[in-house]
Amino acid sequence: MNKTEKIICILLGAVLAWYVFTMKNNAGTNNAAAQRVSAETQRSAEANNAEAQSGVVASGRERDKTLLAEETQSVRSVPETPEEIVVLENDELRLELSSWGGVIKKATLKKYAKGPGPVSEDNPAVVFDFAKSPLGQLGEALQGYSIATRGDTEVVFVNGENVRKVSLGKNYLVRYDDVLSGKRETTLSLGLMTMGSSKADLLSVDSWALDAGKGQEGVIHHCEGDSPLKGYLVGGLSGGCSGSKSAAGLPVSSAVAYPGAQKWIALKNRFFVTALVSSTARNKGFDAVIARDTAVSSYRPESVSAQAVFDLGEASGPKEMTSVFYVGPKKQALLWDLGMKDVMEFGMWRWICYPLVKVLNVFYAAVPNYGVAIILLTILVRLLFWPLTHKSTVGMKKMQEIQPLMKEIQAKYKDNPQRMQQETFALYRQHKVNPMSSCLPMLVQIPVFIALFNVLRSAVELRYAPFLWIGDLSQPEGLFASWFPFGGLNILPILMALTMGLQSALTPSTGDKSQQKMMVVFMPVMMLFMFYSFPSALSLYWTLSQVVSIVQMWLIRRQTRAQQGAVEVIDPPKTRQMRRHG
Repeated sequence: MNKTEKIICILLGAVLAWYVFTMKNNAGTNNAAAQRVSAETQRSAEANNAEAQSGVVASGRERDKTLLAEETQSVRSVPETPEEIVVLENDELRLELSSWGGVIKKATLKKYAKGPGPVSEDNPAVVFDFAKSPLGQLGEALQGYSIATRGDTEVVFVNGENVRKVSLGKNYLVRYDDVLSGKRETTLSLGLMTMGSSKADLLSVDSWALDAGKGQEGVIHHCEGDSPLKGYLVGGLSGGCSGSKSAAGLPVSSAVAYPGAQKWIALKNRFFVTALVSSTARNKGFDAVIARDTAVSSYRPESVSAQAVFDLGEASGPKEMTSVFYVGPKKQALLWDLGMKDVMEFGMWRWICYPLVKVLNVFYAAVPNYGVAIILLTILVRLLFWPLTHKSTVGMKKMQEIQPLMKEIQAKYKDNPQRMQQETFALYRQHKVNPMSSCLPMLVQIPVFIALFNVLRSAVELRYAPFLWIGDLSQPEGLFASWFPFGGLNILPILMALTMGLQSALTPSTGDKSQQKMMVVFMPVMMLFMFYSFPSALSLYWTLSQVVSIVQMWLIRRQTRAQQGAVEVIDPPKTRQMRRHG
């Protein structure tokens, strides 16, 4: 293995390690943010002992009434009129609404089971419990409505001049049409999102700010950058909003304000999202409340709720306000149509991620198994790279063949580096060898790998998707968890390391055998360590990708041997003297 090949291998490993452990986790940055939040919380507690004892952190926004975290998590007062529950239902959602405010207290996603397998009596559907922060609540106090009309997917509530119509539409959309009397400003609750049970889950807030910086609008991922919510969203075990800090002395829940007009606001975990998609009223920002998991000693967010703040205008009289919510899976096809595709959080490689998700679903439509769909996607990607990889392998083979000539040049001009370089490049031109041809396929595959990492780790389609012995492609295999450490036995990462070692052994090398053996062992061990706790879908892709690469190398070697064997040997012409003595 020559110097260039070693540099490329090290670069590939470094880039993958950097992306997985640094860019995705942001551990160091988030730890610093967490420490700042902890210090700010401590100073706030010292300044106001009463708030510290109640576990409440005041919001940074000054409004007529201070938003308090624990008070927004529960209903402060209830109307005197009896509560009636109205159910709206279609084939996707089942909503339970209360006449106290015309709010949604519970939403059931009928197509998504809580555990592996189809929805059944023993395996109920996913439920969003909004009891602590009802979806669609106007203001900080509930109003008592009477039910004017109701249907399967629509209900109208009335309270004097205030009228509220709630409609359940397709693709997990809920619409509120409000007529409000005597209000110039109001808040509208987005409900509540909880952290999922997966170790790779996350809990975050996204929004589209009309001023995201430098006078331009754009998406804000509030577990990143300089958002005031960032320090409260750290603590997920992995997956974008991670970090580590002690929960000692921190309040049970914290309220944080984010000012500025927002086009949409989304609360999300790894697979699901509840979002305010749009509103006809002028938004002024939102207030979020983050509650921590009190069952663990380290800080970890458990739930996040939010209220969007609206300016209804100075004019007197009834005001009309239409708001649309999305309550459903974090699915690209649905979010794309709503202008919320950035909720997928694919990062700088999203231009690759978006088509990959579409192709994956096309394959699934043809063969309804996501394991098979990943295999077909892998084969497609490898076929697209086949010409490039073929050229690279042939180039490495030629480099291997001219090594004796290169060593002669190095020995002959060891005291004249400039002449050595000139002769080396002349040798490359003579034999039509490009030393960089072996590097290009590795470098080109890095963004594709990162894009697939993002897609396969967060696609709701892979949630509880089975394949062969794998029960959930979105999780590590975890076989015999009670017998093996590190969460159980994961076969695919081991197969991936073995195929990587075999691929390295078959790859033409221009260095000495000891260096090649080092890389044959070093890279597979490093990748095994990195991949062992990754979703099995990603290990499946990478293992199969290497198998295809091994097959390609075998075909190239077979073709090369066939070409060498087909060379016709022509005897030199015999002279008269040779014939006489023959």
